[in-house]
Amino acid sequence: MKSVQVLLSTLLALIILFGNSSALKQNYYAKTCPNLESIVRSAVQRKMSQSPVAAPATLRLFFHDCFVRGCDASLMIIYKNGDDEWFHPDDISLKPAGFDTVMQAKAAVDSDPRCTNKVSCSDILALAARDAVVLTGGPSWPVELGRYDAKITSRKRVFLPHPDYSFNVLTKMFSRFNLSMTDFIALSGGHTIGAASCKFFSNRLYPTTDVSMEQNFVNKLKGTCPMNFNSSAFTFLDTMTPQKFDNAYYKNLQQGKGLLASDTLLFTNPRSRKTINWFASNENAFFKAFTDAMTKLGRVGVKTAKDGEIRRDCRFPN
Repeated sequence: MKSVQVLLSTLLALIILFGNSSALKQNYYAKTCPNLESIVRSAVQRKMSQSPVAAPATLRLFFHDCFVRGCDASLMIIYKNGDDEWFHPDDISLKPAGFDTVMQAKAAVDSDPRCTNKVSCSDILALAARDAVVLTGGPSWPVELGRYDAKITSRKRVFLPHPDYSFNVLTKMFSRFNLSMTDFIALSGGHTIGAASCKFFSNRLYPTTDVSMEQNFVNKLKGTCPMNFNSSAFTFLDTMTPQKFDNAYYKNLQQGKGLLASDTLLFTNPRSRKTINWFASNENAFFKAFTDAMTKLGRVGVKTAKDGEIRRDCRFPN
């Protein structure tokens, strides 16, 4: 009896995680909102001109949203009592610029009479994440659409990868979403843009230095993040080309310049080192793996009309 209950709970979890990805189509809004992609692209471009962190913030928002309850924009819901995903410690560091990018894109979409209240926040986020990559020099890919938005959110359900997790724990977390080790490594390449607060890597500097880090890199980090660093202090995840989506992240790992412990793990672990070296030497290979992984990630936890809605305001359930 117990084994049956375990099986049923496992099946239920899989249904929740993988949702109804068959409902997704590349041309889902071709008739209802034919200019959707160009409207979202313009909105993302406009926000990026206003904020240098808009692109990485939007990409990170998509990842965090999909990794909890699926790609349903549940992360954007705000509750007055604070019981929402954004108030969880793992999400509180998400930059407002990412949320604002989606909000501006949603407003632009709804301003077209053909599109008003017909396009989900989760689909707009998926498109905005793709455009954030493209507009920083990265690859493009056809985004599958047709998601509905979640009606609820809860900070209790947030369970995200941490920089100090072991390699095995991280790969298992990704495998829950049918994402392979190669997908995990490719998605980590999103760290080629963006920054991290000192608190996320200061334990690698003090009281003793992580020996896997290159010494000149360590010295620069200590200059940015002294032992008693300011809470607002940060440094770029990719110190070579921090605002360009490229494969420099993997070259940094080869040189002992991975900022987060989880980044360094990818090169020090023999199971993933070969892929790191491949992506470092072949940017096209990284781009292909990244777009494939983003497509797979976008299929996680898809909501339909039965369990979702098209939110009129991305911040609040209808």
